[in-house]
Amino acid sequence: METLKLLRDYFPMAVFTGGCLVFISEDWRVELTEHKNKDFSKTDAEPSIIRVKISKRTLDGDVVTGHYHEDFQLESLGELAEQIEKYVQLAVGANLRESGS
Repeated sequence: METLKLLRDYFPMAVFTGGCLVFISEDWRVELTEHKNKDFSKTDAEPSIIRVKISKRTLDGDVVTGHYHEDFQLESLGELAEQIEKYVQLAVGANLRESGS
């Protein structure tokens, strides 16, 4: 959860639930979760995997899951945040840092 806590500072419109970072708008729900690599044979600690799930909201307000899904694993926190932001912007057409979507 350490990387998610750091990303929370980069994305001020996100809500940290203790388990994930969530961005919600009228049309979209974006969820970031952190996963550790469980391969104990590797001696070097690899950066966490940040999984980004983007779900579309229906006219009724329900969430259609699995619209977009991608894993990010970059060492630099700044580059990780930039690439996640770019991915989400291209998928939903909105800026996470400004609109909260």
